[in-house]
Amino acid sequence: MTVESTTATHGVTLSDEAAAKAKALLDQEGRDDLALRIAVQPGGCAGLRYQLFFDDRALDGDHAAEFGGVKLVVDRMSSPYLEGASIDYADTIEKQGFTIENPNAGGSCACGDSFN
Repeated sequence: MTVESTTATHGVTLSDEAAAKAKALLDQEGRDDLALRIAVQPGGCAGLRYQLFFDDRALDGDHAAEFGGVKLVVDRMSSPYLEGASIDYADTIEKQGFTIENPNAGGSCACGDSFN
């Protein structure tokens, strides 16, 4: 009897620029055991806020996909809020850092850190 294990995937995408930046950060730290995790937590001025961080944990029900050598994971509870979202990275004179475009957000606060 063969038992197959499958990992659920999510609908979040990571741009080539974001994947390259995340990979560079991981390489700089000499870590290949970390995944980039995006999560949604209660808080912020609009009700929900994003968390984007490197994580060495594997949570029950994680959804995962790989982009440019970077494993992007979403926990089971955050997944419905992030379906179809895209993560990008910009390094311009106007802005620098990771940005999240989420079609599920009804609105966001002025700082862009939280949504509803």
